[in-house]
Amino acid sequence: MPGRSDSWWISPAIPTIANSVLAVLWLFSAVGGWGDTAFCGEDEQRDQRCGAAFDDAVRVSAPLALLAAVIVVTAWSMPGVRRRPDRLDTLLAVAAVTWVLAEGVLFIGGYLAKS
Repeated sequence: MPGRSDSWWISPAIPTIANSVLAVLWLFSAVGGWGDTAFCGEDEQRDQRCGAAFDDAVRVSAPLALLAAVIVVTAWSMPGVRRRPDRLDTLLAVAAVTWVLAEGVLFIGGYLAKS
């Protein structure tokens, strides 16, 4: 691909798919109830205090998730970034790391809520 600084090349589809999978994982964990169920139980065995604390973890991780989504959309919507492979790679990698941080906040928050 023209514009690459080295001969090593990965299709931008791979980090895009990774970002999409991480976004779906965060959505299912935070909004879909996977995290709440995993850390706080379900139905009559659900710990209400744990659920409230996990909701706090969701609120803390939401800005990171929003930032990651904005980075991905910006990377693909701006022609100046999209046409420069090194910039696109960098932004998609930063977005993936941000998704992982958002998931980490959910995990640590869920672990703390459980204890």
